Amino acid sequence: MTKQWVAGFRTAVISPYEETKLSEPRGFHDQTVRQVLHMAGGGDRIRVRLSNRYGRTPLAVADARVAERKNADEIVTETDTGLRFEGAGQVTIPAGGEAVSDPVDLSVRGGSDLVLSFHLPHDTGLATYSHMPSELAYVVSGNQAGAAALPGAEQVHGRFYVTGVDVLTDGDAPVAVAFGDSWFEGVGTTHSANQRSVDILNRRLGHGWAVNQGIAGNRLLTDEIGEHALARFERDVLAVPGATHVLLNFGINDLGLPGMLGLPPATADDLTAGFTELARRAHDAGLTVHAGTIGPFAGAVYPGHNTPEGLATRRQVNDWIRSSGTFDSVFDVAPAVADPDRPDYIRAEFDCGDGMHLNDAGARAMAETIDLDALGRPHPGAAGR
Repeated sequence: MTKQWVAGFRTAVISPYEETKLSEPRGFHDQTVRQVLHMAGGGDRIRVRLSNRYGRTPLAVADARVAERKNADEIVTETDTGLRFEGAGQVTIPAGGEAVSDPVDLSVRGGSDLVLSFHLPHDTGLATYSHMPSELAYVVSGNQAGAAALPGAEQVHGRFYVTGVDVLTDGDAPVAVAFGDSWFEGVGTTHSANQRSVDILNRRLGHGWAVNQGIAGNRLLTDEIGEHALARFERDVLAVPGATHVLLNFGINDLGLPGMLGLPPATADDLTAGFTELARRAHDAGLTVHAGTIGPFAGAVYPGHNTPEGLATRRQVNDWIRSSGTFDSVFDVAPAVADPDRPDYIRAEFDCGDGMHLNDAGARAMAETIDLDALGRPHPGAAGR
């Protein structure tokens, strides 16, 4: 069977210059950044994708390396391998640009941790980053990219300048793109424990995997935290190599975040139109589309988030998601994680503590609503894709 490159890991990035963001952006200068990438799928070779998408100056990356993870910031030194870019051991990525490494002969498997380390020799300015990935980056001074461990490293919540890892594989495994907000990215789950709903889904799947393109705070219709779903769909879904399915989980931020700014929530008509457009684009590209219902948020501790209008719209849109026939399948998250006696609230044992996000048990309940058989069925328009 002919092998092909497919996405084995993804992480969606945002601009550090956004006015609204949920974590502090940062830059680097003569520092090594080591990052843990939990692989969704594996293959015989890999290539790494770096991004300076939102940078305002060129980004110099020196001595970039990958290795298997041993523990915390330690690597398995026998697997430590330098990355090259068009044959060179360093790369300068222009502002707004991206770079893909040359292929590396390193076999990885789904569920394993790959460690990416690189030295940033010059002032980077604020970094293009994934802001709430439920994982740490380790930062030290100077070039220590090849060090076995980084004792005393600064531990930073976030991922920087990396958007994905492609793997070379037989190519018959379906790849789903989990495209959504914090309920995919993993806010509320245990840090560095890989208990996000997408991780748990991958442990359920016997064939294929799902890569995580969730952005905490992301909206379906409006740029606020990251570009909105309709704007980033081409890049974060359709451009993902090997993608066969897309899982959608949006709406909660369109209903809750406006209230924090004294604005009305999105309307049901606007949300259903947005979902319909995403489904149309996906189907046109030969992908199957699987939509999650919008989770409960009446207990959210964030001022202005919980409004009667937003909660009523949630119920209306969820009824439409279930009954419209727009999607190839529906994963009905809302009742699975809701308090049976107060369905606008998250069930106590699934609440991370803020009334808005799921803990590890809640993320598991969410993952278990996804129909595994549906992820094995191709869209009728996928022939020859």
